[in-house]
Amino acid sequence: MYSLNSLSVDTLPEALGRTNDGYYNAADNGIDFTKFLEVTTRSIPIPIIAPINTSSTLDERSLSEIISSGLASPRAPRTLESVKSSECLEALLSPSIRSSGGTPHDHPSFEPHPMIADAWEALRRSLVYFRAKPVGTIAAMDPTEESLNYNQVFVRDFVPSALAFLMNGEPEIVKNFLLKTLRLQSIEKRIDCFTLGEGVMPASFKVLHDPVRKTDTMIADFGESAIGRVAPVDSGFWWIILLRAYTKSTGDHSLADMPDCQRGMRLILTLCLSDGFDTFPTLLCADGCCMTDRRMGIYGYPIEIQSLFFMALRSAKSLLKPEGEGRDLLERIDKRLHALSFHMRAYFWLDHTQLNNIYRYKTEEYSHTAVNKFNVIPDSIPDWVFDFMPIKGGYFIGNVSPARMDFRWFAIGNCMAILSSLATPEQASAIMDLFEARWEELVGDMPLKVSYPALEGHEWRIVTGCDPKNTRWSYHNAGSWPVLLWMLTAACIKTGRPQIARRAIEQVEKRLSKDGWPEYYDGKLGRYIGKQARKFQTWSIAGYLVAKMMLEDPSHLGMIGLEEDKKMMKPGLTRSASWTA
Repeated sequence: MYSLNSLSVDTLPEALGRTNDGYYNAADNGIDFTKFLEVTTRSIPIPIIAPINTSSTLDERSLSEIISSGLASPRAPRTLESVKSSECLEALLSPSIRSSGGTPHDHPSFEPHPMIADAWEALRRSLVYFRAKPVGTIAAMDPTEESLNYNQVFVRDFVPSALAFLMNGEPEIVKNFLLKTLRLQSIEKRIDCFTLGEGVMPASFKVLHDPVRKTDTMIADFGESAIGRVAPVDSGFWWIILLRAYTKSTGDHSLADMPDCQRGMRLILTLCLSDGFDTFPTLLCADGCCMTDRRMGIYGYPIEIQSLFFMALRSAKSLLKPEGEGRDLLERIDKRLHALSFHMRAYFWLDHTQLNNIYRYKTEEYSHTAVNKFNVIPDSIPDWVFDFMPIKGGYFIGNVSPARMDFRWFAIGNCMAILSSLATPEQASAIMDLFEARWEELVGDMPLKVSYPALEGHEWRIVTGCDPKNTRWSYHNAGSWPVLLWMLTAACIKTGRPQIARRAIEQVEKRLSKDGWPEYYDGKLGRYIGKQARKFQTWSIAGYLVAKMMLEDPSHLGMIGLEEDKKMMKPGLTRSASWTA
């Protein structure tokens, strides 16, 4: 074992288990890094807010106005309120000619809410630098709490920050982030004596600065330091989604076309598309493998992972070169997309009609004509769902596996299902209907419930293992997370319902900044700052900015939204001979 004090500049990279590029896996060698100092963040002047033009709101703006400002391709004028995604996305701006519309400093109609300047200032304070270049934003900058791992750059947390910078015409930080995390992917990943798959992306990384040697070191966490030691399944998907967003925003295909980026995508997808014992096209996952990173009973086939998986497959399909290994992978992607879309739309979808069908299911059906294909026992349907389900509305439930349906609502899975077009237009509209019908339950006083309802009592003890952080209506157990505002806004624009997003943003603006940009809120209505919530949480800040800019300039939706693929199969279930009316 090396002694840190005895290392020379020449032997340091070898001893740290990294290359001369300064990358390091924290699981190796067990070296104490307390002697290093963290890279300090830098303060950059915030954008100047331009004069206001309040002559028209988003609802009153027609597509002809967007066209005249150079933000979309010509088409028949129509008010945005009535424009559906199938008519809107195809006309979004060509990336090669788009401006940084919606930015505070150069878009004259940007809403001048005082929170915007505060948000940009806070977001820029969170920037992390590696060798004088910005490479991400730290999770939180709460001076009153111990940092723990909140001083790291998380892949999933950086996504809203990246979108904010892209919309503001600052793509360089996003490019740096994509390249640095891609470099970290190539590091050998070990937990105890086990080596993780080559394609696994880090959950987070930390930059340390040695002021004596004047070197920067990047340390990655692939789950070996995480609570529960679970590898982040969603990191690779978010990386691919963000690569597509960068490409759409800048029109720069050279990054995605790089051999390293092509290889990185192939490695991620190979992990997911490899043959195994699966009988379903969905991805089997452990508990705590995504944003819900603690034990919450999402093991199996969680909706969040399936929606992100679907979106990553579609994003990669548009980025991969049809040459060499890419050709075979594209064929496998196509097959998986068709199977996955059918499976999710048929078996994960729940509305009033489907709930009534499940309620009347017969059990122990055998043969391929069975209706109750997963042998779900109707008595296992929780009482709350009968009252929660409106006549008009629906959603993708949390999980489906043999003899088990998790009827909980999960926000990320449903919003990303809309954005990726995993949801059909009819299903997307039904999800929006559910938001309107159950506003108090899903939005309350502070958008947006990460899940609904909360686990309580004996169920909470069994499912969470008596987790003191995931108590009822807190954190991942039906807590309210402001960062989800950007996903809700994007989904609203895609479905032609911007008024829902505006209502949610207005609620956020009443107190989020005054409360110090908390990570999450507690309570059935989200009225109370979370008992363990960090303040100045970066993705709460970035989520608000992205929502505001996207609502002001809907063409930004092109970065993160995908149009429906008409070739995808729509479900049509066959009833078995044992079914009776």
